[in-house]
Amino acid sequence: MTARTETAVRLVILLAIGTMAGAAAFTHVHDLSVAHGQPDWIGWANAVAVELMAIYLGLELRARRRTGRPVGLVGSLLVAFALLSLAAQVAEAEPSVWGWTVAAVPSLAFLALVKVVLSNAPATPQTPAPAQPSADRREVPGQATTEPERPADPVPPAVPVPAAISAPAAVLPPRGVVQLNRPHVVGIIR
Repeated sequence: MTARTETAVRLVILLAIGTMAGAAAFTHVHDLSVAHGQPDWIGWANAVAVELMAIYLGLELRARRRTGRPVGLVGSLLVAFALLSLAAQVAEAEPSVWGWTVAAVPSLAFLALVKVVLSNAPATPQTPAPAQPSADRREVPGQATTEPERPADPVPPAVPVPAAISAPAAVLPPRGVVQLNRPHVVGIIR
C-alpha cells in the first residue's frame, strides 16, 4: 500500500468515525437538553456548543503548546467539556454497566479522534548542514607541484564602514565566506 493510499484510507476512516460519533454525541446532548425542559432549538444549540467547544479547545491547546503559552485554563476547560459530553451520553443510556459503556462509546471515540488528529505534529524539514567551502580549484589531488608554496598574504585590517553607507545584510555575504587572501575570489570585502 502506498503512502498516498494509506493517507486516503485513514482520512475516510477518520471522517466516517467522526461523523457517526459526532452525530451520536450531538443527538444525546440534544435529547438530554430537551428532556429537561429546553426548547428543541436550544437543545441543538447546546449540542453544538458542547461538542464543538471540545474540538476548539483541543486546537487552542495545541496552538498554545506550540507557542509556549500557558495551557492550564484551556486544558481544564477541555476536560470539563469532554466530561459534559460524556455525562450526556451516559445519562441517556439504559441504567446498567453495559448501557453506560455502550452509550459512552461515541463520545469517547469522538474525543479520541480529536486527540489523535490534534496530537500529530507537523513534519518539520531537516535544515541542511551549511555548505563547506570547496577546495581551491587550482589544486588537483595527486598532482605534484613544482612551485614552492608561498606564504599566505597577511590579512589587511578591516576598514570601518560608516552606518550611513553600509549595505543591507541581505546583500553582503556571511562573514567568513570571502577570504581576503584568495585573489581569485571576487566579492564584497568587509
